[in-house]
Amino acid sequence: MLDIRIEYTKNPAKKPEAGQPLGFGKIFTDHMFVMNYTEGKGWHDPRVVPYQNLSLAPSAMVFHYGQEMFEGLKAYKGTDGRPYLFRPDMNAKRTNVTNRRLCIPEIPEEDFVQAVKAVVSVDKDWIPSDPGTSLYVRPFIIATDAFLGVAPSKTYLFLIILSPSGAYYESGLAPVGIWIEDEFVRAVRGGIGFAKTGGNYAASLIAQVKAHDQGFSQVLWLDGVERKYIEEVGSMNIFFKINGRIVTPALSGSILPGITRDSVLTLCRDWGYETEERRISVDELLEAQRTGALEECFGTGTAAVISPVGKLRYENEVMTINGGKIGPLSHRLYDTVTGIQTGAVADPYGNWHVCAEE
Repeated sequence: MLDIRIEYTKNPAKKPEAGQPLGFGKIFTDHMFVMNYTEGKGWHDPRVVPYQNLSLAPSAMVFHYGQEMFEGLKAYKGTDGRPYLFRPDMNAKRTNVTNRRLCIPEIPEEDFVQAVKAVVSVDKDWIPSDPGTSLYVRPFIIATDAFLGVAPSKTYLFLIILSPSGAYYESGLAPVGIWIEDEFVRAVRGGIGFAKTGGNYAASLIAQVKAHDQGFSQVLWLDGVERKYIEEVGSMNIFFKINGRIVTPALSGSILPGITRDSVLTLCRDWGYETEERRISVDELLEAQRTGALEECFGTGTAAVISPVGKLRYENEVMTINGGKIGPLSHRLYDTVTGIQTGAVADPYGNWHVCAEE
């Protein structure tokens, strides 16, 4: 167990007022968690300190070779007024999957969860209570060696910052338009597409700009080899309801193993839906749309939770799904997942709704 030192701020910031538009990731709380890593010593000096700028050498390796990772989860104000997290143990596991791929030292899962709970508990009064809002939690690790050689760093910082946020998409639960990218690729099997690291997102920006210029909210990527199989949206995993079956791309090594994705698959199976994790081509999707077999489409992710998709664009064809309206399954999933997160719906699994003060 970590012996976490806590230093409270002497200059607390003004908290957002009820009803104030929050946006996403624009406001930050009074405190952050910090822990150092030194080769030969391991992770050490865990502390919660006032939110502040970092001091790094211009030669710090994170700036030059991108050895860094991040995670994302949320804290919610429960129906009992206490702070809750949603499946933080899964974020801890995924952190170490990314760390192993990027040669970053692993963090014991129980230490990761303890660190998240500690900083959330300190800043629990920052958790907004308006519907659809939450406290976004951003753990991340950066390489800090002042060295320009290409090699794993010998020193790191693990930090957690918090941001009271509203809906990830300004449209909220209104269906979004998704651009299926047919020019650029984001990741290939054997690469780092499954890892939670900034390089994946940097590679996605050019297509994101192109999609926004055409009036679409996000990019849906195809595989990087044959350029015909659906993979994931930039900020979400993707699901389709085709002839009553729930279909999502298989985890092939080039897409992120989403925690909300896993939660949705679990719920759908327990609700009696047949689920398929497999390759699905864009041609199959187009054919399903033409025949009326494509009943719903939605994305899943920590930021958006459930985001219904109203239209998909591929080349010169735009597919309108379910008349551009949210489907019944998408709505049920959103209500159930967000209900479990806040405690308004009983946690059927006993370990998804986790109190940050325990």
